[in-house]
Amino acid sequence: MSTTATATDPLHERPVLSELPVEHLFDMTVELEPAQLVETAIGNRMTFIAKGGRVEGPKIKGELLPGGGDWLLVGEDLVGRADIRATIRTDDDALIHYTGLGIIKIPPEGLERLANGERISFEESYVRTTPRFETADERYSWLSEIVAVSHNELVANKSDYRIYRVL
Repeated sequence: MSTTATATDPLHERPVLSELPVEHLFDMTVELEPAQLVETAIGNRMTFIAKGGRVEGPKIKGELLPGGGDWLLVGEDLVGRADIRATIRTDDDALIHYTGLGIIKIPPEGLERLANGERISFEESYVRTTPRFETADERYSWLSEIVAVSHNELVANKSDYRIYRVL
């Protein structure tokens, strides 16, 4: 019996990936209005309206237009469930609709640190989202055909994203 996996071997008999291959698309900085807090029966809802931002990277450069935002639900487990919507205008004038769902878990003292203007780094938090893109612009239509992932770092009234395409 061969120890080398082939394409005809069943998936469960092939080696498990220890890393996903990715390609860096861009970084995005989002300036946010202070949170609107609404207590509900299923948790605290926090709405962060985007004031704007910048997109910079090897695949896309542009601005994040004002008016989108992040609608966050924080449950009793203290885990945030993010629902993000925004519009990117590229430097070559294409409009791209951006949505993302994700999970936000920060250290217990995280909210206090953010209030003091500190950054919560990638290494000390779990802030991950799954971006999706829509556009009619043919130059960027490839975006609607990919799976993307991102990790974020948080600062008071600001979120920094690093966005990758899964290969």
